[in-house]
Amino acid sequence: MTVIYWVRHGPTHEKTFVGHRDVPADLSDTAQIARLSAALPANALVVSSDLARSIDTATALQGTRRRLPHRIGLREFDFGDWDGLHFGEVAEKWPDLSRAYWENPGDVAPPNGESWNAAAARVTADITQVAAENPRRDIIAVAHFGAILTQVAQAAGIAPYRALSHRIDNYSVTEIQMRPTWGVARINHVL
Repeated sequence: MTVIYWVRHGPTHEKTFVGHRDVPADLSDTAQIARLSAALPANALVVSSDLARSIDTATALQGTRRRLPHRIGLREFDFGDWDGLHFGEVAEKWPDLSRAYWENPGDVAPPNGESWNAAAARVTADITQVAAENPRRDIIAVAHFGAILTQVAQAAGIAPYRALSHRIDNYSVTEIQMRPTWGVARINHVL
C-alpha cells in the first residue's frame, strides 16, 4: 500500500492570493515542527513542491528521512493576475469571475492562471509518478492548500466545490491512501 501524508507548508502570513509567487514560510514554531515530524512515519520518503515555503518546511521535517527532488507539479494553483492581490480586490475587479471560481470550480480560471481541473490534473499526475517510482513506500508530500484539496477530491470522489469546504491548516496532515485504491484516512489533522 502507498500512503501519501500531505503536509501543508508553514505559514506565510500573507493576506493575499499566493500561488506560484515564491514567498517564505515562517518556521519559527520549532515545537510544532518537532511534534509533526515525530508523528510522521520515520521511514517515509519526503518530497515537496519547488516553492521555498514547501522546500523549507520539508527540510525542517526531514530528519533522517530520504529526500526526493522538489517537484514543480506539486505547486499551488497558478492564480495568474490574482497572485499578490487581496481577495476583496479580486472580487471588486472581477466580480462574476471570482464568484464563479469559488462557486463552480472546475474549468473556471483566473486571467492568465489555471483552473481547478488543470491544477488537479497536474498534481495528480505528479504524485502518481512519485508513487510509481517508489512502490510500496510511504511518502510525505509537503505542498499547498489547493494542491492538497485536489487530492482530497480525487481520493474521496467528491466535487471540487465540496472539497473546498475542508480546512487545510498550516502544518496539518491529510492522509491519503493511493494504492491499491484511492481513499482518505484523515483530513487536516493538526498535532
